[in-house]
Amino acid sequence: MDEKQLIERIVAEVVRRMAAAGQPGGQPAAGAAAPAAPSIAPADLAGYIDHTLLRPEAPTSAFDKVCQEALQHRFYSVCVNSCRAAYVARKLQGTGVKVCAVVGFPLGAMTSRSKAFEAREAISDGAAEIDMVVNVGLLKSGDLAAVEEDIRAVRRATRGTTVLKVIIETALLTQDEKVIACELAKKAGADFVKTCTGFSGGAASVEDVALMRRAVGSAMGVKASGGVRTFKGAVALVAAGATRLGCTASVAIVTGGDGGAGY
Repeated sequence: MDEKQLIERIVAEVVRRMAAAGQPGGQPAAGAAAPAAPSIAPADLAGYIDHTLLRPEAPTSAFDKVCQEALQHRFYSVCVNSCRAAYVARKLQGTGVKVCAVVGFPLGAMTSRSKAFEAREAISDGAAEIDMVVNVGLLKSGDLAAVEEDIRAVRRATRGTTVLKVIIETALLTQDEKVIACELAKKAGADFVKTCTGFSGGAASVEDVALMRRAVGSAMGVKASGGVRTFKGAVALVAAGATRLGCTASVAIVTGGDGGAGY
């Protein structure tokens, strides 16, 4: 089977699953209502949030601040670049707030061995979750076997004890490519698919989250990340199927403030 046939088979299989759920072509069934916004208080939304600081210029004091905020508001995790995982893990030790480290960030264009090594180092430093960036160039070239193996390399590095999220970088993909990326992440044993790095343009959208949720079904998590800045926007993403949110404006979201321009 050549790559074109494999792509067609994957898309056809996901469309079949959507149709079985009453969503032919990936669209809501005729007459179906949009998903109702869940009833959730701002403070309760904290448990969905990976409180995120990935700016390359961020000083150590900024990491002290996000850890303090995570403890105060009980965010699910603090998400940082892998070089900061050990520092954040020490700050959060014994608190119940997890450490999430990004791998292959933000381009996803390094070798699979490099990503696997970075994942192992981050886990050794205290990361409980790994958010890896898919190799977008290989995906858009149709080299699906290489993309799947790239994800599997990091999955093997986690040894099944660490949550693995795959950032598919929705802003750079067609609709079919988004579906294919989700299917490959699922086949490779990832725990979540995630929308964006926030470094390649675009942002999380209700439409992308809904598509990703339909593509992976109920067995995997979906993380909405990129431009999530308001409580209303965050709740809409949860209603669309997100089970985790990656946010920098986390405090504003859970306190009802304005996180600035964004969703």
